[in-house]
Amino acid sequence: MAKDDMTKLEILLDHWIEHNREHAEEFTEWAEKAEGFGQAAVHDEMTQAVIQINKANESLLAALKRLKER
Repeated sequence: MAKDDMTKLEILLDHWIEHNREHAEEFTEWAEKAEGFGQAAVHDEMTQAVIQINKANESLLAALKRLKER
């Protein structure tokens, strides 16, 4: 991979990780609101989405670490 592409990938990975964190925070906020409206099932589904985003971020963080090791 060209050095420019590696630099770009590192920047993108950082961006995607932060973007996912922001979405997870917003999903959590809205899941709690949904639970407050009596929508427990919506809360539970949104909470599962947050878990999946966090898992995706673990993989993205691992990829970023490997990229930086090179």
